[in-house]
Amino acid sequence: MTILEGFPCGPFQTNAYILACSETHKGVFIDPAPESLDVLTEAATGYKMEGILLTHSHWDHIADLKALKRSFHIPVYVHPLDAKNVRTPGSDGVPLAFPIEGVEPDYDLNDGQIFHLGHLELYVIHTPGHTPGGVCFYLEKEKILIAGDTLFKGAIGKLSLPTADPSAMWKSLKKLEKLPPETRVYSGHGPPTTIGAESWLPRAKELFS
Repeated sequence: MTILEGFPCGPFQTNAYILACSETHKGVFIDPAPESLDVLTEAATGYKMEGILLTHSHWDHIADLKALKRSFHIPVYVHPLDAKNVRTPGSDGVPLAFPIEGVEPDYDLNDGQIFHLGHLELYVIHTPGHTPGGVCFYLEKEKILIAGDTLFKGAIGKLSLPTADPSAMWKSLKKLEKLPPETRVYSGHGPPTTIGAESWLPRAKELFS
């Protein structure tokens, strides 16, 4: 029922994703990283792509956003607290590796919102900390979490960047540690993991402060 493919792209091997419902063939792109346009376009063959979802607005997650939106004529979804940096990449104070054209987001993603994709339900979990408007997408029935840069295998997103907020991150990780341990986690960088495998989550503040 659920199709999820990840493609590490660009200088930081950022994971760009296609998520689709196998029954309806409806899909979305998630985090169009640098150099992801061609691979995402090819992977989308046979699907009706309905939008581009952003876990957050750092440049390595939105570099091909403009080109992808132009190619597929589909809306962009982002949390309102990260929308400014989508419109004007680099306005968050994180230096750009190269010029990136901004995009006007079409719709907000808000905490508790349910995004329907065919027969799939994506619950939006607001997880600020790495950025103010960071979100995760949780598929409860499928026990899948698309975590962006909030949670990695054995690590968390950088808290030294200009708009990062450590105190918010600890609260966000508390939300994630409550998910079922068998929940499969697909991060913005690196390999998948599970909530249960990240047994350090209750000690995140102690480990990463």
